[in-house]
Amino acid sequence: MKRFFALSRTTHGVLDLATPAFCALLWSGSFPHWTVILLSIFTAFAAYTAIYALNDLVGVTVDREKFTGGERNPGYSVEASEQRYPLAQNILSYKSGLLWMGTWFILAMIGSYLLNPVIVFILLAAAVLEVVYCLLLKVTYLRTFVSGLVKASGPIAAVFVVDANPFPYHLLLLFGWIFFWEIGGQNIPADWNDTAEDRRVHAKTIPIRFGVEKAGLIVIATLAVTVIISSFLPLVSPANLGLPYILASLTAGFIFLLQPGYQLYKQKDGPHAAKLFDRASFYPMAQFVIVSFFIAANMLA
Repeated sequence: MKRFFALSRTTHGVLDLATPAFCALLWSGSFPHWTVILLSIFTAFAAYTAIYALNDLVGVTVDREKFTGGERNPGYSVEASEQRYPLAQNILSYKSGLLWMGTWFILAMIGSYLLNPVIVFILLAAAVLEVVYCLLLKVTYLRTFVSGLVKASGPIAAVFVVDANPFPYHLLLLFGWIFFWEIGGQNIPADWNDTAEDRRVHAKTIPIRFGVEKAGLIVIATLAVTVIISSFLPLVSPANLGLPYILASLTAGFIFLLQPGYQLYKQKDGPHAAKLFDRASFYPMAQFVIVSFFIAANMLA
């Protein structure tokens, strides 16, 4: 099973579950019924498992090119494994990977329909966008915007679990927070860490296109926007979160985003890009813990 979990980057995928959990809890201002929680966890796990596997299935040819004539980089602690990219390493057959992805995708579709049929369309859109993202690797660095759309799909879907008719402007605020976090904390650092491999295949990424100086500035800018937006997120919640919540949220943004982002800007190297990626991966989990504490405290007051 390790090969299949490596295909789906399951460790990272499990961390990603915190993002839709945070958004749903923030939006509703209270904890949903336990049956909704269990179905949502299963559906989100199935969706992330399928979409991450789809990434490797679509990009297997390019991944094999990347590893020709050079070693893989160490990766990130949140998804480090000797079996990373199992299709490119030929330790898992394409047919097996396709069956794995397809099974989890069908399960995610069923769960989505049971939660809210609208989520089915969000899931389908996310899958299409993931394919587009992979196909644009050698075409344009603007693919980073597509990555933001893909990553936002899960949290936005989570809102529709707890609210059938979400207020569009609040939804846009939540989308912007996820979008800029993904670009500055995940996508650009990942491309930065993969620069050597990407150059072998003539990939178009922000670090390659603009150089490390400008890429570092883009990282700092997008992470700063993420943290600023986070201070306005209580507007989308019916819960009385208040100033203490905002200060806790801003502290999390400094620890998990701004501090490692600034270190990357100063050092401009792969290890610090990987460090930012790792630290930023825990940012939604930190936000989920914070909002859970404050909502629980409100319920007990």
